Amino acid sequence: MSLALHDRQAPLKVLIVKLSSLGDVVHAMPAVMDIQAAFPNAQIDWVVERGFAPLAARCAAVHRVIPCDLRRWRKAFFKADTRAQTRAEWQAFKADLQQEAYDVILDLQGLTKSALVAWLARKAKGGQRYALANRTEGSGYERPTRWVADVAVPITPHIHAVERGRVLCAKALGYDVPAHLNYGLGQAAAQRKPIVALVHGTSRADKEWPLSHWFDIGTRLKQQGFDVALPHGNEAERLRSVVMAEMLPGAVVWPRLSLDQLTNEMAQCTGVIGVDSGLSHIAVALDLPHVQIYNFDTAWRTGPEGLMRQRSVIDCPTPSVDAVWDSWQACLHTEGSAP
Repeated sequence: MSLALHDRQAPLKVLIVKLSSLGDVVHAMPAVMDIQAAFPNAQIDWVVERGFAPLAARCAAVHRVIPCDLRRWRKAFFKADTRAQTRAEWQAFKADLQQEAYDVILDLQGLTKSALVAWLARKAKGGQRYALANRTEGSGYERPTRWVADVAVPITPHIHAVERGRVLCAKALGYDVPAHLNYGLGQAAAQRKPIVALVHGTSRADKEWPLSHWFDIGTRLKQQGFDVALPHGNEAERLRSVVMAEMLPGAVVWPRLSLDQLTNEMAQCTGVIGVDSGLSHIAVALDLPHVQIYNFDTAWRTGPEGLMRQRSVIDCPTPSVDAVWDSWQACLHTEGSAP
């Protein structure tokens, strides 16, 4: 199949299935960019949860984003007052998905829901569906993804989340994983503002960093000449941002922003300090100076890879302020961006 792909004259039509979550969507972007590098004329479409569609659309290699609402539909289907609307939306999604026939359908998620979408997608004559053959450490995996695939690709179990998708795509399409890592979001702004975003929000309480630590790091940033910005993604995070701003005079609580707007604002910052979260992964994708805080050692799987201006700090029960500050100084020294 791979030799035929390289020899074909018509543009290769590829469908990426990576539905959620925010961090996982960011981690899939280098694989998409790798495909474009190997097949410059490829048409690459991406099925993703609607909330993450604007971010997927920013990836330079993506031709079309196909949004879905599987999370919402799953809940709404069992409610009598929303069932008819849910069915109509589901049929509209299937029609959108099946507009195109694809030469290659790549399930990068490995779950039942992604397998369902991959199965529904329409194959071109001679097209194939590819998926993970096995679970990798720290990632979810469900058997239907293998049942649906025409080709199940084995992946070494101990692998970074970014590399998992890159290796799967490279093996499926028959090219070597490029040495250069490109998320396709472009670089941060050339003239960045003297602002550091503190990404304190995360989906899990055991990933949080203590408020007292945020106060200390914010105070040091202010003394160094930086302004502090506090993004948030829900009401609980907004309230925490307000508390932090009261502790840190001059800190700015960003308004509730769309994912697209948040990405724009972060791209203009000098850098980001944050816990393991989707927004922190966007900071990595934007190539910003960034310190990512881990309360347990999962940085090998989701943390920044190989860039001195992006570092993970790991400790249990939580990293100290000094450890995070020292890493931040090292990131700035490497970047040459201290004010």
